[in-house]
Amino acid sequence: MECTIDWHGPEGMLFVARTGTGHVVAMDGAPDGGGNNLAPRPMEMLLTAAGGCSAYDVVLILKRGRHDIRHCQVKLEGERATTDPKVFLKINFAYTVTGKGLSSAVVERAVKLSHEKYCSASAMLAETAEITHTVNIVEA
Repeated sequence: MECTIDWHGPEGMLFVARTGTGHVVAMDGAPDGGGNNLAPRPMEMLLTAAGGCSAYDVVLILKRGRHDIRHCQVKLEGERATTDPKVFLKINFAYTVTGKGLSSAVVERAVKLSHEKYCSASAMLAETAEITHTVNIVEA
C-alpha cells in the first residue's frame, strides 16, 4: 500500500494525496494554521478512516449473515490530547443500523467483531485512545 502527498502552496496548506489505487483526496488546515479551510484536516481524515473501516466491516458481516440491513451510519466523536502530539485519547463510535428484523445481539456482535478482529484503523487508534461504542437499531 502506498500514497503520495503533494503540497499545493505557497498560498496555504492544501495537500493533495494520491493513493496507490489512483484515488485523490485533499486535506487542508484552518486559517489560524496557515490553511484556507478548503478540505478536511488530516486528523479528521484519520477519524473518518476509522469510521469507514468499521462501518464497512459491520455492513459486510451483516450482509454475509444474510440479515436485512438497509442503512448504516457511524458518527465518531474524538477527544484529543491538549499537548503535542495531539493524539486521540477517547473515541466513541455511535452506530445507527437500519434494517428489517435486526436483533441487538446480531448487530452488537458485528460491531464487536469489527473492533476486536477486523478494523485495522480502530485497532491502531486503540493504542492511544479509549474506544467506546453505542448501537441504535432502527426498524425499516
